[in-house]
Amino acid sequence: MTTPFDEPSTLPYALPPFDQVRLEHHRPGFDAGIRAQRAEVEAIATNPDAPTFENTLVALERTGQLLSRVSMVFFTLSSADSTPELHDIEAEVSPLLAAHRDAITLDSRLYERVRAVRDSAPETGLEGEDLRLVERTFTEMTLAGAGLDDAGKERLTAINQELSTLTTTFERNLLDETNDLAVHVTSEESLIGLDDGAKSAAAGAAADRGLDGWLITLPLYTGHPWLASLADRDLRERIMRASLSRGRRGNEHDNRDVLLRIVRLRAERAELLGFPNHAAVVTADETAGTPEAVDGLLSSLVGAAAANADDERAVRSQTVGFDVEAWDWAYATEILRGEQFAADSSATRPYLEADRVLHDGVFFAANALYGLKFAERPDLHGYNDEVRVFEVTDEDDTPVGLYLLDLYTRDGKRGGAWMNPVVEQSALMGTLPVVVNNLNVAKPATGSPTLLIQDEVETLFHEFGHALHGLIARTTYPRFSGTNVERDFVEFPSQVNEMWVSWPEVLANYAKHHETGEPMPPELVLGLSDSAGFNEGFGTTEYLAAALLDQAWHRLSKAEADAVTDVEAFERQALADAGIDVAAVPPRYSSTYFAHTFSGGYDAGYYGYIWSEVLDADTVEWFRDHGGLDRAAGRRFATMVLGVGGSKDPIEAFREFRGRDAEVGPLLRRRGLQ
Repeated sequence: MTTPFDEPSTLPYALPPFDQVRLEHHRPGFDAGIRAQRAEVEAIATNPDAPTFENTLVALERTGQLLSRVSMVFFTLSSADSTPELHDIEAEVSPLLAAHRDAITLDSRLYERVRAVRDSAPETGLEGEDLRLVERTFTEMTLAGAGLDDAGKERLTAINQELSTLTTTFERNLLDETNDLAVHVTSEESLIGLDDGAKSAAAGAAADRGLDGWLITLPLYTGHPWLASLADRDLRERIMRASLSRGRRGNEHDNRDVLLRIVRLRAERAELLGFPNHAAVVTADETAGTPEAVDGLLSSLVGAAAANADDERAVRSQTVGFDVEAWDWAYATEILRGEQFAADSSATRPYLEADRVLHDGVFFAANALYGLKFAERPDLHGYNDEVRVFEVTDEDDTPVGLYLLDLYTRDGKRGGAWMNPVVEQSALMGTLPVVVNNLNVAKPATGSPTLLIQDEVETLFHEFGHALHGLIARTTYPRFSGTNVERDFVEFPSQVNEMWVSWPEVLANYAKHHETGEPMPPELVLGLSDSAGFNEGFGTTEYLAAALLDQAWHRLSKAEADAVTDVEAFERQALADAGIDVAAVPPRYSSTYFAHTFSGGYDAGYYGYIWSEVLDADTVEWFRDHGGLDRAAGRRFATMVLGVGGSKDPIEAFREFRGRDAEVGPLLRRRGLQ
């Protein structure tokens, strides 16, 4: 079958022709892509010439272009605009792709060629990005099991194929369960506290499913942003209990057995590779190095965070006049925020209209710092009518890439927010980047403005930080494009970009009333500034609980993993052992809906957010000391951090940028942990 993937796209920046892609194109595209890359790799492995950097490493980087085109489109669709049919295809191809990756990474002939190039590197004078390509390829193949005997490789391949199926099942169960558990409301009186925009979005969600009244769809994390506004305590409890029950209701979407099998297989694979547990395998290839280093950071924060959260709960209970439970926390916090800072969500939301935040906030800061310009391209189309396409150019009009924004939630989109590439930048391939940001903002009725809460504004800036990493990086090899860095470093640039949310010059530019255009009143601006660090006991505790839960599951040996049969009991014990079982502060993600760790590639790596935040908080202080929203400061950060992508050791890149190693003090001050 001829498919749109057969040849590179002729659209600007090689944007995929989404309007030409049909359901029946994906499977033939995958099959053809796998065949083509297998043939390309076979030619490298059987090359009679002595292994060289060009005929082995560079040749390997050139392989798989057809498969890459298919995969980029398919997995963009399956995460952001999926259908049951796409899910079925994903279930089919996931084990095939796992087997295909193993056929390459476990190929002894290829491994020995890479080893030979690595061993001869000092004599051949390899350096810079070339040397890093050799070292990274050898390390990744070694950790993948290339050094195992045939029996070990056979078992490893079987494990990887089963894991690919299980993680796909976990994600599909979670999407279906999240859709099923959306809270249906039939009385408008129950919605007291929600503004017109939120009620409009809920009414639209109900109408989309043929329901009367209002439908409150669930985000990926525990709870819901509207819990801060809803006055009806019973409805708040319904929403929270629905959120917490995902994946553990004993129905066809129950994820408990799935995750237990995932944990056991990961532990078995670690043992096969010669490691005590899965966390040891993961951290061996991250900047952290060992699970013990991770535990050192996380455990050092637990005591102060939990104590802060206990104090915060007492204050909130006093504020509302009853013992605050998990479903009350956000509501009580908003009341307290209003009393202390006059900056609650209902007061600030009219000043946070989405399009203005995007153009006059997100794009404005990127232009001031990096000289980037953004022009919407209505002639170019994404995979859904809601996707907007922007051409990005440098200050001298040099093409940079394309930025796609998919803002709104819908039933076919998985929860949360993320960035992913559609076309990776590579000088070797002659390609410029095309990147997508996905959020899950409730879509208001036609004609109504999209008004954001502060958390959604921060999420947009955060995900755009990933997009900047993908857009600005300039590397030779696809392996190092954009965000292709060590996983516990990848969140660093995105977290740094959050600083511009409340930077006075940026905030003043975008925080304007959606009807009158009047700037946000000084008392609200001051409230937002003064409230920095507010509620950090809760924020740090819910995050640490999830990060420690992730570590607990993945620090099990094979024997220990086999012995776990009760997911809820394991969770309770793990949190108690870590000292982070704080009443009214459930983990940000509980195991059965913890997509990051059981289907999203952050297994044993969710710690990376706070690991990166050490670098982030230190960098924010550097920006403050160097003029803040300053082109020279931005140019240094872009050149020395964003621009290198994964082509350089990230800690070395940070050290050169900062002039020293990161210090933890700024993080402790930010989170109120000193």
